[in-house]
Amino acid sequence: MLKSTANLSTGGTATDVTDEIHPENRFMAERIAATVGLDICGIDVIAPDISTPLSQNGGAVIEVNAAPGFRMHLSPSNGTPRNPAREVVDMLIPPGTESRIPIFSVTGTNGKTTTTRLLAHLTQQCGYTTGYTTTDGVYINQHQINSGDCSGPSSASLLLRDPMVEFAVLETARGGLLRAGLAFDQCDVGIVTNVQEDHLGLCDIHTLEELAEVKATVPRTVKATGYAVLNAEDPHCVKMAGELNCQVAYFSMEHDHPVLLEHLELGGIAAYIKDPLVILERNKVQTELAKVADIPLTMNGSAVFMTANILAAAAAAFAYGFSPEQIRQSFMSFRPCSETTPGRMNLHEFGNFSVLVDYAHNPHGMRAIQQYLSHITAKRKIGIISGVGDRRDDDIAEMARLGAEMFDYLIIRQEHDLRGRTLEEMHRLMTTVLAETHPQLKYTLIPDEAKAIKHAMEMAGCGDFIVALCDDYRHVTDIIESYRKSKATISTEETLDYLN
Repeated sequence: MLKSTANLSTGGTATDVTDEIHPENRFMAERIAATVGLDICGIDVIAPDISTPLSQNGGAVIEVNAAPGFRMHLSPSNGTPRNPAREVVDMLIPPGTESRIPIFSVTGTNGKTTTTRLLAHLTQQCGYTTGYTTTDGVYINQHQINSGDCSGPSSASLLLRDPMVEFAVLETARGGLLRAGLAFDQCDVGIVTNVQEDHLGLCDIHTLEELAEVKATVPRTVKATGYAVLNAEDPHCVKMAGELNCQVAYFSMEHDHPVLLEHLELGGIAAYIKDPLVILERNKVQTELAKVADIPLTMNGSAVFMTANILAAAAAAFAYGFSPEQIRQSFMSFRPCSETTPGRMNLHEFGNFSVLVDYAHNPHGMRAIQQYLSHITAKRKIGIISGVGDRRDDDIAEMARLGAEMFDYLIIRQEHDLRGRTLEEMHRLMTTVLAETHPQLKYTLIPDEAKAIKHAMEMAGCGDFIVALCDDYRHVTDIIESYRKSKATISTEETLDYLN
C-alpha cells in the first residue's frame, strides 16, 4: 500500500541526484526562483526522469517552497551528501564581507552629546540606519527607543544587537566605563573631546591624570586601521597619542598650535580653524569646509565650544572616509534646537527677553557659557545655576563664583537628587562664596527647578537675557513653551477686548 505523502517525516527516503539533473531543468529552476522573487527556494518536481528535460518527458513542477529543508541534502538515504547551508551563507554574506558595523565612540568631559548627535546626523544623511546613545536616550535614526542617561555599555549593547542598525555612534561616559567597561572590543573611530575637572573624588578618581586614564580606554580600543581623534590643545589628550596602536587625527581651534603643526608636517589628518574657515587637511592638502559663522551650530560663530565640537566631528568623519562635501552638507543642515540638541544651547526668544537653556554642570562648561555671553548685549543677564551634590566643595563653590562673574542677578536652584548632601549645605557652600567675592550681587534661593525658571521669566524685563543651567532640560523646555502659550493667549484676549 502506498502512502499519500513521501515526506521524510512520514517514512519517505531521499536520494541525491544532483549530478544527474539535466542543464535545461537546472535553468528552468533558476528562472522559476527569479520569477517568484526568491533568493532561496525549494522546487518540487514530479518526473519519470530528472536527467532529461521536463518539457520532453511529461514532468511537472508541483510546488515552490520559500522555506526548504536542508536535512535530505545533508544526510540523504542514498547518494552523495551535500551542504547547501554553506552556499546559502556564502550568498548572503560573501567571503571577505565585513561582519561588523562601523562604530564611533565619543568620550570626554564636555561636548560628548553634541558631537555624538552631529555625527549621527551625518551618518543618517549619508544613508545609514544609525543607532546612537546619549545622556538623554537611545535612538535609531529619529526614533527614540529608550530614555534617560544611556551613555553606558548596556545601552550601547542594545543598539549593537539590533539588526536594523548599520552604523553606531556611542556616547561613552566615565561612569559607565568605570562600572561596566565597554560594549565592544574594537571601534573604528574613538574621539576624546577634552579632559577637564569634573567627577573628581568619585570612584577613586582624584586627579585629572587619573580621569584621563579612564577616558583613554576609548582610543585604546580603536582598531589598528582606525583613528583616534584627539584634542591637540589638551595636554592629556596629546599624551594619549603616544600610547596608541592606531592612527591619530587631531582637531584644534588654533591653526598654529605646535602639536597640530608637527602632526600636519608628517602628513596627518586634522580639522582646525583658520579664520574665518573650518579647514580639513590630509597629506598636506587643505580643503575649506565652510565659514565658521555659516555653520548653524556655531550660533553665528559666537559659541566657541560648539565650534570645537564641530571640529571633533569633522576630523572623525574625514578620517573615517566621508567626503568633505558630505560633511559640509550635513553640518549645514544640523540646526541647534530642543529637538536636535536638547539641553545644549537652546535659545527661546520672546518679544522682550530671551531664555537660553543649557546643561552646563561643571566649571569648564560654565566658562564656555561665559565666553558665549561675552557676545550678548543685554540690559540684565539673569542666571539660574546650581551645584552638583557629589562634587567636591571647591567645585560647587566655583560654580557660584563663576555665576557671580557672569550674571547681574542669580537664582540658585538645586538638583532633584542632592547626592548625599543636604539642601542647607548646598546653599551654604554657594552663598558663602557670593558673600566673599561679590557681596553686592543680588540673588534668590529657589531650590525647585521649575519654580526657578518660572520666577526668572516673571521677573524678566525688556532686554533681559536669562540663562537656565538646568538638570531636567526637557521639563524646563515644556515650562518655557507653556509660558509662551499663556502669554500669547493673554495677548489675544487683550486684542479682542480692544476691538470690542
